[in-house]
Amino acid sequence: MDLSSDPRIVLTLDAGGTSFRFSAMQGGRQVTESLAMPSHGDDLDRCLSGIVEGFSLIRARCSAMPAAISFAFPGPADYPRGIIGDLGNLPGFRGGVALGPMLEERFAIPTYINNDGDLFAYGEAIAGLLPHVNALLEEAGSPRRYRNLFGVTLGTGFGGGIVIDGRLLAGDNSIAGEVWLLRNKLDPGMNAEEGVSIRAVRRAYAAAARIPPGEAPDPEAIFEIGMERRRGDAPAAREAFRRLGEVAGDALAQALTLVDGLAVIGGGISAAWPLFLPALVAELNGTYTAPDGRSFRRLASTACNLEDPDGTRAFLEGDLRTITVPGSRREMVYDPLPRIGVGLSRLGTSGATMLGAYAFALARLDGKG
Repeated sequence: MDLSSDPRIVLTLDAGGTSFRFSAMQGGRQVTESLAMPSHGDDLDRCLSGIVEGFSLIRARCSAMPAAISFAFPGPADYPRGIIGDLGNLPGFRGGVALGPMLEERFAIPTYINNDGDLFAYGEAIAGLLPHVNALLEEAGSPRRYRNLFGVTLGTGFGGGIVIDGRLLAGDNSIAGEVWLLRNKLDPGMNAEEGVSIRAVRRAYAAAARIPPGEAPDPEAIFEIGMERRRGDAPAAREAFRRLGEVAGDALAQALTLVDGLAVIGGGISAAWPLFLPALVAELNGTYTAPDGRSFRRLASTACNLEDPDGTRAFLEGDLRTITVPGSRREMVYDPLPRIGVGLSRLGTSGATMLGAYAFALARLDGKG
């Protein structure tokens, strides 16, 4: 999808628990300065008034009339109809709030709302990791191309999104890609998010360092400790991120067994990839044990770390060979090695989410969504 020459403007919003950031996009890029406003998430009337005010101010800065509004908003929600459910971090939303229809009536343009994990994955599929990898494959002379992507975000929570053959998979209840609800490998009574989140890293560091949980620093500081650039318990820091990598890798393995595509990682914790990505990829390349004692791969594909030069080289080279068509002299290039790549966001989490929201709106306007 080439968005660079599309003249349509779409108003966007990055909705957080404490603040909202408004902007506008045109031609696949931001064309106004962002405007930040408090969310007032505990007061529905103030929150809705702030959303209207934010979009009004951004619309006034646009060079032409916007074609749509499109943004990510927390769930649970009936996203296709624009109805927001009971939100934990915005407690003013209770009982079902028709946010999309309200904005459509106020601004007289189509309004699209979606999950941030979904839009992150969509943005990376359009202009991020997916086209980046395919360009590398083309440059390397490989006949292989990828069309499917599973995206995850690591931060306050563990979000996910699925893009299949260029189309965002929403699910019948607007809850496809809910990776946070997969089982936690290291604590099967809990969900994966309790092993893959800010609180999980702090809790794991505190346990390994034998300090009270409340005394654990934030993940950025724990990463600096693990890299021995800051004072602290370095082995405990490395163990905290190793555990995150193992739990995230197990969850991704479950998802990628069904999706069979690339995996892209975003979110604030993704900056600590040197300490968790090796464990994550090792988990993807792990094994099961059969009743007779033999081991076999848990994934049919080999997982390659695209942030590691050796992993990227192995991914691009594959196992190219030339075969002859039976009964003919015609030859074909064949690569029998199934493989998937795991890499970091190429657009940045916020950038990918905004681009995903923009592209989603244009696709819907064109009748392709």
